[in-house]
Amino acid sequence: MTEQELISACQKQDPLAQRRLYETFSPKMLGVCRRYLSRAEDAEDVLVEGFCKVFQNLEQYTGKGSFEGWVRRIMVNESLMFLRKKHALRNAYEIKEYFDLRSDQNVVAELAAQDILYLLDQLPTGYRTVFNLYVIEGFKHREIAEELGISINTSKSQLILAKKRLQESLLNVNYPGVRDRMKDTAG
Repeated sequence: MTEQELISACQKQDPLAQRRLYETFSPKMLGVCRRYLSRAEDAEDVLVEGFCKVFQNLEQYTGKGSFEGWVRRIMVNESLMFLRKKHALRNAYEIKEYFDLRSDQNVVAELAAQDILYLLDQLPTGYRTVFNLYVIEGFKHREIAEELGISINTSKSQLILAKKRLQESLLNVNYPGVRDRMKDTAG
């Protein structure tokens, strides 16, 4: 069954097609939700809510662009709505100070996905959210500001602080998997 046939079957409320669509996309989309939400249980809840929206709004998918990208956008929006409901973004603030953030691309390239998730989980919610939207999803600061209801400068500040915190975490690694990888790449 092609992706378009699967989508058409889901639009006709075919439960087997819906299950197949969920099984196809849920592992990757759980990863998307998990990047925004530090608790795995919250990410799973958002994933389920997101797929409910996917199935309710399938007729809105026009076929332009990738279907996976359309589903991803729903998951990101659901994650952000969850954070807004929990008021997790309320403590975002603007900084005036500039930080010089040089990164060692070799170390970052060596990190496994679970290590990166661990490091992202250590970030405050506002930092993690802006970092994900800017670095992973490719949003511009203007879009992030509109989406989160913050100023553009606050978005920029949160990104700077997130990068700074990640850099410090990489330098002061307390997570064995990351520390071992860093030792291996240093030698």
